[in-house]
Amino acid sequence: MAEHFPLKLVGSRMLAPSVRHLEFARDDGQALDFIAGQFIQVHFNSPDGSPTKRSYSLATQHDHAFGVNDTVEIAVSFVPGGAASALFTALDEGQQIQCSGPYGRFCLNEKDQNARYLLIGTGTGVTPYRAMLPQLKHMMEARGVEVVLLFGARTEEDLIYREDFYAFAAENPKFRFMPCFSRELPATATADARRGYVQQQLAELVPNGAHDIAYLCGNPNMVDASFEALKEFGLSVHHIRREKYVSSK
Repeated sequence: MAEHFPLKLVGSRMLAPSVRHLEFARDDGQALDFIAGQFIQVHFNSPDGSPTKRSYSLATQHDHAFGVNDTVEIAVSFVPGGAASALFTALDEGQQIQCSGPYGRFCLNEKDQNARYLLIGTGTGVTPYRAMLPQLKHMMEARGVEVVLLFGARTEEDLIYREDFYAFAAENPKFRFMPCFSRELPATATADARRGYVQQQLAELVPNGAHDIAYLCGNPNMVDASFEALKEFGLSVHHIRREKYVSSK
């Protein structure tokens, strides 16, 4: 059930030139119990004094088998002139923000019996997939499901959380990480790296409505294009789960 709570900034780092990873602790002595794929809302006043809010997917990785996690992690894209960007730019360690949540149903379903997950994302749209890694590991070990993560970005430095995905792929043979670069392949590109947009790589994966479930998160145009392409490959609407990210000022 969603609740309101204060968060205190305890750490941060840059993930990309315009994306910052923020780590918080609840400042009320409680922990945030959530399901990977959910998001929180940050509440604040805009420059004109009116109350507003912004939604951020949780990047936190935790294993429910060991209880809830007392940290709350998000990735924030900075938008020039954005009210939320101004809030987070001025936020220093030890300072507090007000939040509510968790919300959302963009989550893995333990009742799924598919043979493969296709996780497709752009920009900060891959944040929920980072949170899902522990759950995906259990699914791969328990029922042998395969997972492909297609991550679209302009350049390698825009691949947020890439170290996590590369490391997870190296440790889990059933997980394939396919970064897709819209500009050019980096000199250190892996064998699974591709040139172009993520939706252009779907044909290579030969999506199959009989055994695939797809998740789409990020740029609305990508989500719409991938949704239509996956339907043409035979995936039912029920097996295509979507969440669009729209930049707000």
